[in-house]
Amino acid sequence: MKKVTPEQIGMSSEELSKLEGVINTEYRNLTGIVIARKGQLAYEHYLNGVTAKAPQKVASVTKSVISALIGIAIDQGLIESVDQKVLAFFPEYIVHPAEIQKKAVTIKHLLTMTAPYAFRNYHEPFERLCRQPDWGKFTLDLLGKNGQIGAFKYATSGAHLLSIILTKATGKSAREFANEFLFKPIGMREIPDYKMTGFGYEELFGEKVRGWVKDPQGHTTGGWGLTTTAQDMARFGMLYLNQGKWEGKQIISKEWVQDSIKMTPHHYGYLWWLEAEPFETFAALGDGGNMIYCVPKEELVVAITSDFIRQPKDRIALVKDYILPAILTE
Repeated sequence: MKKVTPEQIGMSSEELSKLEGVINTEYRNLTGIVIARKGQLAYEHYLNGVTAKAPQKVASVTKSVISALIGIAIDQGLIESVDQKVLAFFPEYIVHPAEIQKKAVTIKHLLTMTAPYAFRNYHEPFERLCRQPDWGKFTLDLLGKNGQIGAFKYATSGAHLLSIILTKATGKSAREFANEFLFKPIGMREIPDYKMTGFGYEELFGEKVRGWVKDPQGHTTGGWGLTTTAQDMARFGMLYLNQGKWEGKQIISKEWVQDSIKMTPHHYGYLWWLEAEPFETFAALGDGGNMIYCVPKEELVVAITSDFIRQPKDRIALVKDYILPAILTE
């Protein structure tokens, strides 16, 4: 990714210079920000002891990467389609004949967060999941027992189930598959194997986290756990802005990218958050203020890494108030 002056890609250096002061006073947990437009790097800034090459925990931004990997596996014919039933990948799992909803859940339901679970929306028993000896079975047990198919219910465990499905379909962990077919082809840092010593808070979320977190069975976490840099997040966003193509090579099919960011009543695509007003955007969002924010109309990607804090100041507001106004009228 070539670095240029903001003016070379139609942005104002003067306007972007205001960012540092705002970040230092209002977004103090931010560790890195990269702004790219028209395929070029226009601005980057790092804080809190972080450097450009230091990977950060990006929380639920991981989900959007898992979505891309499912798309690549479908492109390769390793998964039939988004309409394939989830239980087709778990023949060992015993289902009660009366569990009709569980049998009907598809990959698409997991991608769009429209699978039914035995918990209320945004009340997922996430801590219980992390204490289980088998996260996949725990999630399958929750699946289909409450609510109805098609209603939005945010589920990190469902994204993890997609990672397990990916491994069952490809024979590779999500980390290995991503390194080979996504990260390396677009120049992102390849993720090393994380030699976990346990499954406590520090190993799953804290200072010990390296590479990409795994569950007790060795499956790469699907809902969080990836560590990467703001520059590499920007590359991933640019890949989607460019309809899945990188330097002339189709990494993800154009159809998958379009389906992933197609507006829905829930403003949620295939593990991407969507906005239609005041302009179309799609975003990968993670706890603490981690974000990849893409504005197709302006060929703009903003990638932000952050240390985790509760209720961080809205990063989208930072983009709308300080970054979009830096775009020069052509």
